[in-house]
Amino acid sequence: MALKNLLSIVLIITLFSCKQDHSKKPEINNIDSNEITRLNQWFDTVFERNLMDSPQMLSRLGRKDRQSELNDISEAFRLKNIETAKSDLADLLKFDTTKLDQSTHLSYRLFKQNLERQIAYAKYNHYTYPVNQMRGLQSSIPAFMINMHKVENKEDALAYVNRLRAVKPLFKELIINLKIRADKGIIAPKFVFAHVFNDCQNVIGDSNISNSLFVKDLTSKLENIDLREDEKAQIIADAELAVKDNVVVAYKNLISYLKELEQKATTDAGVWKFKDGANFYKYRLEEITTTKLTSDEIFNLGITEVARIHDEMKSIMKTVNFKGSLQDFFKFMKNDKQFYYEDGQEGKNKMLEGYQTIVDSMESRLDEVFFTKPKARMQVKAVEEWREQSAGKAFYQRGTPDGKRKGTFYANLYKMADMPIYEMEALAYHEGIPGHHMQGSISQELTDLPKFRKYSHYTAYSEGWGLYCELLPKEMGFYADPYSDFGRLAMEVWRACRLVVDTGIHEKKWTREQAIQYLMDNTPSSKNGCTKAIERYIVMPGQATAYKVGMLHILKMREKARKALKEQFDIREFHDIFLRSGAVPLNIFEENINNWILSKTEIRK
Repeated sequence: MALKNLLSIVLIITLFSCKQDHSKKPEINNIDSNEITRLNQWFDTVFERNLMDSPQMLSRLGRKDRQSELNDISEAFRLKNIETAKSDLADLLKFDTTKLDQSTHLSYRLFKQNLERQIAYAKYNHYTYPVNQMRGLQSSIPAFMINMHKVENKEDALAYVNRLRAVKPLFKELIINLKIRADKGIIAPKFVFAHVFNDCQNVIGDSNISNSLFVKDLTSKLENIDLREDEKAQIIADAELAVKDNVVVAYKNLISYLKELEQKATTDAGVWKFKDGANFYKYRLEEITTTKLTSDEIFNLGITEVARIHDEMKSIMKTVNFKGSLQDFFKFMKNDKQFYYEDGQEGKNKMLEGYQTIVDSMESRLDEVFFTKPKARMQVKAVEEWREQSAGKAFYQRGTPDGKRKGTFYANLYKMADMPIYEMEALAYHEGIPGHHMQGSISQELTDLPKFRKYSHYTAYSEGWGLYCELLPKEMGFYADPYSDFGRLAMEVWRACRLVVDTGIHEKKWTREQAIQYLMDNTPSSKNGCTKAIERYIVMPGQATAYKVGMLHILKMREKARKALKEQFDIREFHDIFLRSGAVPLNIFEENINNWILSKTEIRK
């Protein structure tokens, strides 16, 4: 079985994990409820202050404070945030940790670590690409307006128009940010520019402003509110003017500057090209994996995992009586039409319906493996046409805490040849249920944690969980079709390859083409899919390493608990330990499991 083979690799992670910081917390001598209350109130005060500094995050959480504004991305605001973090750290250190209970002490440690890393990371704040094909402002602003800005009354609609007017000054600051980075030699690789120009043109649209995606979106939202027709017409007219005089001008200014910047861009892919790039990448790996794994260790782990998963794939080849090499099987899976829906709306609808069926089927059996389940509902949607060419294969977007906006599993249906049917189960489990939708929704529904922990994000925690949730249904009897089980392995080997190509690109100086070829040789994915993936890893250094590292750590701790607790082990309790802590670094998750094991063994004694 897959799990048995995985556990041999878990031993490698076990050796690596001893490098993590397991510094002991101070002895708790006299718990003081007043100190606990005071600290938790301070956490929530700081969280609320930081939240009020982010108009867009407020909207993401379903709140309407500052809904006429967009975020401040200025250099002055960045510097102010660093000084605020230093001040917060000084205030935090004044609390007496010996008077805190276990949960509050953990909150203290997490908040302190976040502040320390924010301050330490300040020297690398410019080591990013604010304009890229994955998370660039040129596409994130329209995505935010369409998906996050709700219009329930006239005030909301007027705020929408004001946000359109705010795009021009926002992009002015964006260009300043790009110039600061260019002066430091931090310029996106050449391939990025064509994607960004395409995104910009899709947003600008044709000369008919009434066809603007913003105007269409606002018009659609206005249909659902009670307003006189003349009032709606005036708001739409104002929106069209805002798009013409602000949005279109902003995008054209951005395009103009990017054309200048493109002339300075190179084909060098990795962050090794930056000044102090090696240390930046080391920091990124620590931040993303929440471990002390080196780039060489991650690279070698990837090589080992790819070989192991290939062996499992060969077993499936025997099951389906395929004659030929693994590469031959990859070609068969890439090219045989039985594994793909047809291009066109009918094929896209079939895929969306199929995803919903998979999620519904899994949801009906959650009680077998979970005590805690989310209250929030989930929907499946296609990635919008205007950004589907550059967006990733699939992703999840949290709903609002009040449930008014559902959690959304987005599937990119731009090219059906990149979305094989045999990967649908694994993808739905990862992005939807029991993956990101459960983890993210449960976290923000928790009532016994300070707010900052409900909305914290650690990539190895969340993406490790997503990948673990591709395997869990296998253990429950899903993936009845061997081709679907191959799809699970295809997605797992994809994540194993990420360990190789991410470190290859950013530390070993692999070229974009070399990394694409590695994916082509070791996965059944199309060339287009491999190309888009490598381009993602180039602009998001380190992020792709989180999935495998996180999953293997979860499996390691699950096996440790199973062996220690024997008949007392209940997988539903194990999952509760993971989900009910909010997002935490992997070493904290390990501590939580160790404490659980200890408490259960002491009861047994």
